[in-house]
Amino acid sequence: GYPMGDTSWVRSTIHARTAVLTIDNPPANALSLAVLDALRAALDAALASPDVKVIVLTGAGRLFCAGADIRELAELCDCHSARGFAEQGQALCHAIADAEKPVIAAINGRLALGGGNELAMACHVRLAEESTELGNPEIQLGLPVGWGATQRLPRLVGQGRAVELLLTGERISARQAEAWGLVNRVVADGTVLEEALALAARLERLSAPVMAGMLRAVRVGERQGGEQGLKAEAESFGLLCEHDDWREGTRAFLEKRTPAFRDC
Repeated sequence: GYPMGDTSWVRSTIHARTAVLTIDNPPANALSLAVLDALRAALDAALASPDVKVIVLTGAGRLFCAGADIRELAELCDCHSARGFAEQGQALCHAIADAEKPVIAAINGRLALGGGNELAMACHVRLAEESTELGNPEIQLGLPVGWGATQRLPRLVGQGRAVELLLTGERISARQAEAWGLVNRVVADGTVLEEALALAARLERLSAPVMAGMLRAVRVGERQGGEQGLKAEAESFGLLCEHDDWREGTRAFLEKRTPAFRDC
């Protein structure tokens, strides 16, 4: 891949039509407010780039992300600044979840904790390595979660399990996370980026507007309920009917050939 514009905390590289955003804040890839800003800028650049169809989010070094920067949290002492901290992390997670290009979390190495786990939960698909542990241990530090775990975790694993995890702050293994639906798939240690890029390569060959339309309908249903979600789905179906990719895909099927969707 080639670089796409790095900051000191986030590296962006392009592999074919996929942007890989790598959090690089050693040793734990902690999410300080500066790192959140850098990630948001990298995400926005990838979303705006016509060369990018898929986005992969991963961590540099031996772990994905151990969460928010505890030094910054320790210094928060009034409700206004603490609420701002929560809102900034939520806004980044919201921007990931709202993305109309698929975002894949490649959860590498030993840990995805706290804000790191919340970042992964905001992605559309999550892959994790065999030895990875995931969790939201905030309560053990005397603070609540603040970047979306109260909403996203119950939707992924069910309310009973989510509430237990949030109240105890316990970590679970990647295998347990897979069984509960917190991650889509567990892969061998050291291979998650490769596996995420292989999945991204499959998505790169598909229709970008169709992927965007489906992601939008899923999101509308999640935020506004099933009835609105179905409306969004039908609306998207109607709009995409007039797109070249619909013609190309259906024709290719009838002509028994692989479709060549246009690059946009």
